[in-house]
Amino acid sequence: MIPEKIGSTLRKVFLSLLTATLLAAPGWAAERANWSQAAFSSAQDAGKSIIVEVTAPWCPICAKQKPTIATLEGDPEFAHSIIFSVDFDSQKDALEHLHVSMQSTLIVFKGKIEEGRSTGVTDPAAIRALFERAL
Repeated sequence: MIPEKIGSTLRKVFLSLLTATLLAAPGWAAERANWSQAAFSSAQDAGKSIIVEVTAPWCPICAKQKPTIATLEGDPEFAHSIIFSVDFDSQKDALEHLHVSMQSTLIVFKGKIEEGRSTGVTDPAAIRALFERAL
């Protein structure tokens, strides 16, 4: 039988190692980034799976999309994807670059190739299917 003091120390060491391992484990969520042309171009050059979300805080459709996007963002299937958030009201340069005229637009890329886009779609299955085209 292990003396209580040694057992307590072993438990603390074990919990410390477990915590460190969990903190160092690879993330299971997609990377999220605010739009910048440089970051977007870098992700494209790296051949990443890219999802662009064009949103506005006043948009009711965007609000309906957010829970689905958050769920997919945490899905391990999309762990190697990057999600760029574009503010419809303030990032007009991004809208022009992406040829977007409405909020609630979702665009997916595999590297430099646009694989699909949707505007105003709130159906979780349809959003998932769109996101999968980036993989």
